[in-house]
Amino acid sequence: MQHSFANAMRRARVFGAAVLLLSALPVRAQSITPAPASAASPAMREVVDEFGRTVHVPQVPSRIVSLAPSLTETLYALGVQDRLVGDTDYCDYPPDAQKKRKVGGPINPNLEEIAALHPDLVLVTKEINRLDTVRALDTLGIPTYATRAQNVDEILSTTQKLADLLGVAETGKSLTADLQARLSALHAKLEALPPSRVLFVVWTHPLISVGKNTFIADALRKADADSIVDATQDWPQMNLEEVVRLQPEYLVFAASHADSAARDFEALSVLPGWQLLDAVRNHRFAVISDAVNRPAPRIVSAIEDLARQLHPTAFQDSPAPEKPAAPAPQPSNPPTAAPSHMTLNPQPFAMELACAR
Repeated sequence: MQHSFANAMRRARVFGAAVLLLSALPVRAQSITPAPASAASPAMREVVDEFGRTVHVPQVPSRIVSLAPSLTETLYALGVQDRLVGDTDYCDYPPDAQKKRKVGGPINPNLEEIAALHPDLVLVTKEINRLDTVRALDTLGIPTYATRAQNVDEILSTTQKLADLLGVAETGKSLTADLQARLSALHAKLEALPPSRVLFVVWTHPLISVGKNTFIADALRKADADSIVDATQDWPQMNLEEVVRLQPEYLVFAASHADSAARDFEALSVLPGWQLLDAVRNHRFAVISDAVNRPAPRIVSAIEDLARQLHPTAFQDSPAPEKPAAPAPQPSNPPTAAPSHMTLNPQPFAMELACAR
């Protein structure tokens, strides 16, 4: 596929190369002196993050740095964006997030930039942020809090935990209650319908999909879609012959711009092997927002959108919701580029970085 999500693919190749190199390297040495304790230091409290670490954070954090686009989106959804003093090069949604001070890529952020912002809390994700980064921030006396969301329900619970951490518990309760109500309403519409068998396409060359234990696969299930992929590996490489044997009813793509994704799908019909798929010959495909790639509240909108495309008869009496504006294009070749989630695991899997989170 000549133009399959061209920008995303170029970024993914950069990410893959970067992570293979950077996962073997320590966080670069930087001569940063930890800030001395001040008599006016804010009162601290002890919390346990989603990595199981006991950490000390301010009673109400007021200067936050986010090292993942999914976390940045969640802060905006909770209405605490005014406390966000810095984020990564790939924090692009909502558009206002692009105006925040940038601290580099999630894999190897610039510690000097972070320290210069005098944050009282840095938010990281267990899946993609490097453990070396967390250790370096600890050495500098900068508190970190790690999140982990492996399915849609955990995305909602993580949102509430962040709301509690940031002193906006009621906002979190209102937001998560609304998201849960939308998911429940969706389930009620779809429960009598047989699920559609789908292949979620992360990458076409090589053909990469998502494993059954990922939050993306769970999002598909919430949309009444069953992935044909039964792998426990998060980002399995698929054999096209096996996909042809399994014959998914739909191919599902995530893209910022549906029109270009539709053109990309048309190109599949001329590629060897792909024309053997009934879904390709019969133009059965769905293109949803790349919000599905990020474990943040906006994923619920992507789930609803996919359900409408796969099961239109269930929504004949319901108007389609307005789609949010697509984020602006991300930088094409940043020196420390990485997608939105990093890894507290010391050896992050390269293809995980193909889905900006």
